[in-house]
Amino acid sequence: MPLQDHMHLISTDDHLIEHPRLWSDRLPKRFVGAGPRIIEKEMSKSVITGDGGRSDIGTKLAEVWEYEGRIYPYIGLNAVAGKKPEEFGAEPTRYEDMIPGCYEPKARVQDMDIDGVQATLSFPSFPRFAGTVFLEGNDKELALLCVQAWNDYILDEWCAYAPDRLIPLTILPLWSVEESVKEIYRTAAKGSRAISFPENPVPLGLPSFHTNHWDRVFAAAVDTGQPLCVHFGTSGRAPITAPDAPMAVMTALFGCNSMYATADLLFSPVFHNHPNLKFLLSEGGIGWVPYMLERMDGVWAKHRFYQNINQTVKPSELFANHLFGCFIEDQFGLDNRHAVGIGNITWEGDYPHSDSNWPNSRKVVHDQMRNVPDAEVHQMVELNARTLLNFPRSN
Repeated sequence: MPLQDHMHLISTDDHLIEHPRLWSDRLPKRFVGAGPRIIEKEMSKSVITGDGGRSDIGTKLAEVWEYEGRIYPYIGLNAVAGKKPEEFGAEPTRYEDMIPGCYEPKARVQDMDIDGVQATLSFPSFPRFAGTVFLEGNDKELALLCVQAWNDYILDEWCAYAPDRLIPLTILPLWSVEESVKEIYRTAAKGSRAISFPENPVPLGLPSFHTNHWDRVFAAAVDTGQPLCVHFGTSGRAPITAPDAPMAVMTALFGCNSMYATADLLFSPVFHNHPNLKFLLSEGGIGWVPYMLERMDGVWAKHRFYQNINQTVKPSELFANHLFGCFIEDQFGLDNRHAVGIGNITWEGDYPHSDSNWPNSRKVVHDQMRNVPDAEVHQMVELNARTLLNFPRSN
């Protein structure tokens, strides 16, 4: 029995949908009108045409987020758990289109029980996975309060409902290193276990990993014992090949963003300057890791002498000590797990997104692990995540 009953299944990447009053319940009264809130708005309905384009077929009354007068149309980013693939399409536009586990912690725990999942870490939806919506804020005082409100909701309500089941992840006011450091220490004192961070800050107009701009943030993450989770897509740059390419191209290539982040980080000074810093490559998969490590080691061996990169430590050695991947269904990666590194692999459920196997996650993992020794199964589905996230068993 590859996945035995005593092995807890821990997801290092799920998602939650913010409830309509998250910010209006927490912001000072003078900011409520400009802060994020749900409104109803007529939105165009469209269908995909034969040439891959879209054709409007009317309008519908949708629930959308409004923030500083800007409209963010989709309240539930790909929140399709419980639906058949034939029913997938554009993101839900009303809360009634989603199952309650998307936005209620009690219902989420019930859905985890159905799925055979013991514990889960969830990323934001409306603020985007690393909170980058608030980079767009004109009023940075309001934006900071919005970041703090999301974090307080996660720490005080969502995860507080079931602290042995729901793992706290927080976001940062990325436009300010000083405020980000303050927020890391503030939320760590309240129990944060991980920090969401962009896979590449540059497309967001922020300094790169090749500068010292983020050193204080990285030092604070290490000091509080938290990994930085770089979910693919958090750079704001989607891997699309052509304007008329179907969305399937982008969806298939999103793991390449994690490959870019890996090369960027391993050839940067980040891990040389912060030898205890950990990054989790959220939703990036693991099957590509052996090739990338071989390729990067080869580039390092032949090309390091004339470049401003470290001369003594191979990228694969840095990967083993600093980077963690996660898989949903990745049979090739599991079959080549030793080339990835048993200690660098975690599992993710991706609830309630379309890659999720809910309500059959435990069965799918079991079937993928049929030829894996029990000790290695246990390490990948539970123990690595507990160590990385400083989230020990409560019993």
